[in-house]
Amino acid sequence: MYFYGLVFFYTSYFIIEIGLTPNHMDAQCHIGVARHVIAYLNHHDNASHQIKLPYQNNFKSDNNTNNITVNVNAATNCKRYAGITIERVAIQKSPDWLQNKLKAIGVRPINNVVDITNYILHETGQPLHAFDLQKIEGNTVLVNTVTEGTKFLSLDEKERVLSAEDVMINHATAPMCIGGVFGGLHSGVSDSTTSLFLESAVFDPTAIRKSSLRHGLRTDAAIRFEKGIDISNTVTVLKRAALLIKEIAGGSITSDIIDNYPQVAEKTSVSIKYHYLKRLSGKNYHPETVKNILINLGFEIAKDGIDELTVLVPFYKTDITIPADLVEEIMRIDGLDNVEIPKTISISPAINVNQAKEALQGKIAQSLVGMGLQEIFTNSIANSAHVAEANKAVAVKMINNLSAELDVMRTQMYETGLPVIAYNINRKNSNQQLFEFGKVYSSTEATKYIETEYIAIYTTGIQNAGSWQQKETPVDIYYTKKIVAQLLQTCGVSYTTQVEAASVIYQIGNEAVATIISFDAALLKQFEIKQPVFYATINWVLLQKAVAGLKNKFKELSKFPAVKRDISLLVDKAVTYANIEDAIKKSGVKKLTQLQLFDLFENEKLGADKKSLSINLTFVDDEKTLTDSEIENFVNKILNSITKVTNATLRS
Repeated sequence: MYFYGLVFFYTSYFIIEIGLTPNHMDAQCHIGVARHVIAYLNHHDNASHQIKLPYQNNFKSDNNTNNITVNVNAATNCKRYAGITIERVAIQKSPDWLQNKLKAIGVRPINNVVDITNYILHETGQPLHAFDLQKIEGNTVLVNTVTEGTKFLSLDEKERVLSAEDVMINHATAPMCIGGVFGGLHSGVSDSTTSLFLESAVFDPTAIRKSSLRHGLRTDAAIRFEKGIDISNTVTVLKRAALLIKEIAGGSITSDIIDNYPQVAEKTSVSIKYHYLKRLSGKNYHPETVKNILINLGFEIAKDGIDELTVLVPFYKTDITIPADLVEEIMRIDGLDNVEIPKTISISPAINVNQAKEALQGKIAQSLVGMGLQEIFTNSIANSAHVAEANKAVAVKMINNLSAELDVMRTQMYETGLPVIAYNINRKNSNQQLFEFGKVYSSTEATKYIETEYIAIYTTGIQNAGSWQQKETPVDIYYTKKIVAQLLQTCGVSYTTQVEAASVIYQIGNEAVATIISFDAALLKQFEIKQPVFYATINWVLLQKAVAGLKNKFKELSKFPAVKRDISLLVDKAVTYANIEDAIKKSGVKKLTQLQLFDLFENEKLGADKKSLSINLTFVDDEKTLTDSEIENFVNKILNSITKVTNATLRS
């Protein structure tokens, strides 16, 4: 079974702590655990144990003097609603046995009525709620919604702003309780309460989960409702609670059971073939074994065929919907250790359809790691507060978000990358060079979504640690540019660059494949980052497309020596190195294999609007040694090309 734990002694009780997997909502109560234990014992010990249920068959009301009106106007979100009135109760401390049992499971005793509802919640899995009957105006209970923005004072004395999607329990004029989640301050049981309206209901799991997360109220009731509860047990548990309140708190039951159940639920039917069970489990189960396990768990046999079994799922097992779920139930009770490991295993070789993509991704990742970067993996779900105003209209909003902060799919990679940088900076790790492969999301229509893959690169802090040999060098846009250029060179693609005021754009043909920017201070402030961060995004889809169009070329290393020449140019300050680089490439000198800027000099002697750029040129001929006259001819061609574009002059 999927239970584990420790048994220890507490006063006069044995307490068993169990670890419960999230899918077993049916075992979130003592009776539910007992069902699993009995199924296990009956199967392994060939026994016939039965659950001893606490319910009594002698329920009846004392009189019918206080019938309350219940109207359910939110039938979609409230499948069943039952209630009963009890008068002349005495609110006081619970008896010791009840207090001790609640303390043993970590529940703080409050008063006898509230303690009974908590006791029965953990006993049966059915949440209950007790209202002060005298505070129900109009003697009417309404299950419906309220106007968006309605104010509500909850039991914890906090004013909450209600949503039009919240299921509310109201009296004639105002809300009393967020249905299935949390009670109100002015309608609950207090020391002065003498009469009760006791509620037992079944709410829609999705609606409850939304309300619970919306208001940040993760109550025991909400946790059970959002996983689904036994709709067939609503009235039975209500009777159990009413009799226990009468026994402990005194009073009289002054109404019949009110049961609003407009559409009676039908049990889910699931069929399983025995050969499917064998294939999925790896064990050949005898049909009688399968039936006995399922019957002990509460399933009903609807059809017993030679090779197929059809069962009706009990209402307390809302997670059972497909044959694989039945396989899990059978294997869990029988025990995973009882599945024999075969001596031989047959598998079909997998075909990797994304081999080229994965190989390129590995090559790029290896290259970036070699340059000193570290790879990160972040959640694709972001905080809408970090989404740029221009992107909010197309952001994909989460329908059932995990928290109030994580409510949209990211529209830019930095929306989840910058929190990582901020987290590290806050822990004294200010020097970061990170990269990530990921997707961004947008929507053009209500049901049309677009995913685009990117590589994101972040640099901040210093490039290298200082030493006696060299000073610390801060990261800048040129350092980030070098990383991107090296990445594209590793991929073997040809590109052009376009330098703008606050960005560098890399183009393959007419398409922008990469962009480098420096985040502005206002954006960084949103993430509480106080140091410069440089950011590069590479369109992963376009890069793959460019690489896929390449043909591998192999070239023998030249046997002849390379010849280097340096040129120093005097240009206007408005001229960028990218302008000069582009002019050199257009000169048509095919023997030029490499060029590199190695000096930038500015001085008043050069002129107020002038600067000097020194560039190293490397020439190689694969067939012979280059002569001085050939080199001079190449340099002149390059200078002529530069002069036409930039009006540069050669410094002597």
